[in-house]
Formats: sequence, structure tokens, C-alpha cells
Amino acid sequence: MSKQYSGNEGPVPIRPGAELPPLTVPVTRTLIVAGAVASRDYQDVHHDAEAAREKGSPDIFMNILTTNGLVGRYITDHFGPRCTLRKVAIRLGAPNHPGDTMVLRGTVSEVADGTAVVRVTGENGRGHHVTGTVTVALDGGGAA
Repeated sequence: MSKQYSGNEGPVPIRPGAELPPLTVPVTRTLIVAGAVASRDYQDVHHDAEAAREKGSPDIFMNILTTNGLVGRYITDHFGPRCTLRKVAIRLGAPNHPGDTMVLRGTVSEVADGTAVVRVTGENGRGHHVTGTVTVALDGGGAA
């Protein structure tokens, strides 16, 4: 999956209030199933559409571990390979189904002692799929 930033793709200053460029993630059946298998989540609702429908869902849906990985990727794509994720605290909302598009957005809420806290949201056509915060240690140990 390649970066699909929209808008300003230049570096964002690392200061409270700074907004990261959005990342558009096409949600495919393959992404959902591959993410579930890669994270060893074999629950049928993540790979079997009939089983998902029997349990009240219109189709298979993305698991939290795949969402967590996409949120981490969003942050590391922005801050670079030398940053380190210190804490990822997310909550799921509206499910991601095949054919959805999720747009991740982030806003720096704190910068101190070589770390930044980023408030992250991921929305699809039904609303917020994910909300939360990510604490990242910045490369070089300091905030620019």
C-alpha cells in the first residue's frame, strides 16, 4: 500500500496544534483477511462473510490489531524511521468493511522531553472507525 497523502505533503512542524497530512486507506477484503491472519486472529467474522452475516454484520470487518498497525504506520510514515512508538491507545467505533475508505488524521497535542503525543482519528463513511492517542519518541531525542 503506497502513501496517499492529500493536501500539503511537506514536513509538519512538531508543535502542539500541528496537523499531520491525512492518509487514505482503501479497505479491501484482502487487507482485512491478511491483517487478521498476520495477527493470528482467526475469528470467522474477519474472513468468512457468511459467518459475519449470521452474527449480525453485513460483511467481514477489520480487527483491532490491523487498525492498530495502520495507526502505527501512519505515525511512523510521518515522523520517520528513527522515531519509536512509546504508547498506542486506541478505541474502535464504526467497523471497516470491504469497499470502505478510511482516512486517518492526526493532530499533535503535546511535545515535551523528546516525545510527541498525537491525537489520531480514522473515519469511514459510517463515522469514526478509530480514535485515540499515540506517544512517539522523536528521532535524535528532541522536538524540533
